[in-house]
Amino acid sequence: MVDNYRTDELVVVWTSADREVALKMVFMYTLNSRLKGWWDNVTLIIWGPSAKLLPEDAELREQISKMKDAGVKLIACKACADMYGVSSDLEKLGVEVIYVGTMFTNYLKENYKVITI
Repeated sequence: MVDNYRTDELVVVWTSADREVALKMVFMYTLNSRLKGWWDNVTLIIWGPSAKLLPEDAELREQISKMKDAGVKLIACKACADMYGVSSDLEKLGVEVIYVGTMFTNYLKENYKVITI
């Protein structure tokens, strides 16, 4: 059914602790999706080991700042961030730290475009 199919919403789920994957795919595509208007709304979910990596890496933090400035919605999984002890670090970067299980399930059920890396 076309009415229930979202064509303008992208959700990128970043789970990898590999910084090269972050820089050369996740961040590049997510940022350009907003800057070039490929998607009307772009959300980046920081989930799992990526939550630990982000506060430790200056270049990744700089890229997150660019995404925030471009209008990418930044969310981190609170359960994961708490496990790694980085919730406040992520919040200082402008990332909303919340429980994401229900939200992610709704994204899938509402036919958002979802990329998981």
